Amino acid sequence: MKTEYEYGPGFQATDDMRSAFEEFGYIIIRGILDSEEITKLRRSIEDNEELMKNSFELSDGEEGKSRACVWSHPGNDVAGLVVRSQKVAGTCEKLMGGEVYHYHSKLMMKEARTGGKFVWHQDYGYWYKNGCLTPDLMSVMIAIDKCEKANGCLQVLEKSHKRGRIEHLRVGGQTGADIERVEFIKKICSLKYVELQPGDALFFHSNLLHNSSANTSDDRRWVLIPAYNRRSNNPAFEHHHPQYTKLDIVPDDAVKSCTTYVDNIGKEYMDPDTDKTIVKLNPDQQP
Repeated sequence: MKTEYEYGPGFQATDDMRSAFEEFGYIIIRGILDSEEITKLRRSIEDNEELMKNSFELSDGEEGKSRACVWSHPGNDVAGLVVRSQKVAGTCEKLMGGEVYHYHSKLMMKEARTGGKFVWHQDYGYWYKNGCLTPDLMSVMIAIDKCEKANGCLQVLEKSHKRGRIEHLRVGGQTGADIERVEFIKKICSLKYVELQPGDALFFHSNLLHNSSANTSDDRRWVLIPAYNRRSNNPAFEHHHPQYTKLDIVPDDAVKSCTTYVDNIGKEYMDPDTDKTIVKLNPDQQP
């Protein structure tokens, strides 16, 4: 059973993809955005002054730091249509076996030579605390820049999503999985370095254990990570991410036809002070 697929004309998520996702906890779709689309996405992100103004720094507890920005609703600009596209959101519905909605999007920025590491964690380790009663959530890591070992690509433990939710503790400015438990799981789950080219996407389950090393290279590593929740898993209480909101999924060609590069109407950028699972780095602090 393979975990890697190629995007091409007539692309549709398949039963084989869903089986691989259920077995391994992830799949990779190469080239889900072509060169024109990734260029447009890059411009949509880099030209968005509001996005950058709402970003914040996270310490890895050692020498490194990374920058992140989180928003609640996808919006109608190029970045929003990527997140709402059939090939991204529709694939999530196939993999999750039901209607999904946009839980939030995140831009993760590891700059060259200074980008910090991220400790082993499950996304559901965070989202459990938000009133999501089941792990019926997933994320899609879309590479804006190349992601490789040298600049801190994602590492995953294959099939670790089958081990259930692990207790998470504070590590620097992050929340990480109980490391003793992780070490046990490493003995039975294979480690994979997820190296991506711009436009490749990793679809992964909310209970899949993952981390990333610091970026010690001369190349930045930026990724867009929309997260999706099953409609049936509407959180038990209101919090800093949205309750169920109907997602308007658009055709794949909507990204290329979109001429709106920046539109922040209704995106609702997150104040990191409202999220108890992270601690932002204040300007006068050193990691």
